[in-house]
Amino acid sequence: MLRRLSLGLLASAISLSALPAIAQEDGSADDLGVMSISLKDVVKPTLGFQGALQGAGTANQAGIGGFLPLSVGDNSVWFLDVLANANFADYESYSSIGQTTVAGTTISTSTRLGYRWLNGDRSTMYGINAGYDSRPMATGATTNGIEVFNSQTPFFQQVAVNAELQSNQWGANIYGLIPVGEYGYGSDNVALINSSFGAEPLTTVGLDVNYKISNSLSLLAGYYYQTCEKEPEVFEDYAEGSGVKTRLEYDISNQLQAGVGYSYDENFESRVTADLKLRFGGPKTTAMRKEVRQQPVIKALTATPSNRDVRVGNSRRCLPYLSTPAVYNLAVDC
Repeated sequence: MLRRLSLGLLASAISLSALPAIAQEDGSADDLGVMSISLKDVVKPTLGFQGALQGAGTANQAGIGGFLPLSVGDNSVWFLDVLANANFADYESYSSIGQTTVAGTTISTSTRLGYRWLNGDRSTMYGINAGYDSRPMATGATTNGIEVFNSQTPFFQQVAVNAELQSNQWGANIYGLIPVGEYGYGSDNVALINSSFGAEPLTTVGLDVNYKISNSLSLLAGYYYQTCEKEPEVFEDYAEGSGVKTRLEYDISNQLQAGVGYSYDENFESRVTADLKLRFGGPKTTAMRKEVRQQPVIKALTATPSNRDVRVGNSRRCLPYLSTPAVYNLAVDC
């Protein structure tokens, strides 16, 4: 039901493009000189690095990514954005997914195909994108003292859909992360990750709103709802419910961006994370790069889409006393 709701919510979000452009306090689009910018001069491929600390259901990670414009028109762009990250182990005794720590190093991927366009006076950018994300997840010890064995590395997948808009002052982003595939246990596809615990990718739908404090600094506030595939008679303590988040983002330079975020929900409780992104390429000259930096709407045309991680939640098997290999594969009857 939530998957159908999320798809319907995101489909209706595309109607945001019918909203009138948000009024600008700093003058008209003509006053800002945005009409004189040729998109073919400034919408160029970028390539670089990104990294983030673990958060609510997400891993410590670092990798490479790139933005590729496929077709640039007078007021629009088709694009492809891809990421590949190495996922690292959790902090010692502090799990990113619940009660079992993430271990080892695996490679996750994320791909987005999208279309973005400007309104007539270039005061607002609208966009839609969709894609596929994957995440193998190596697992280790627990944080609650329960000894486990036979740790597994399940392979999680999701599809994602997103609708966005950005003015020179405000922006909004509606998104849905929808798990796909089979994970190894029962009809609800909960992955057994060791002798006592399971894990599942979280279906997440949310709304983010951002405010440009200055050309270099922006503040984001968001709401999300998460749920998971679950076998209530076999697993307990699974993630479900509402959460809130906030993020402060600072453009250190035309190419380097840093952010710090905070989230809270009943399952993961308070989580603090930080991220860094470095991109090379873009507009041909330094003067053009500086001009785009002064135009948030034009800059948004080449922004890396957000909400790219496969979020995973931990759940506990109803019979945690299954602690020997001889009974590990027996059916669980709670």
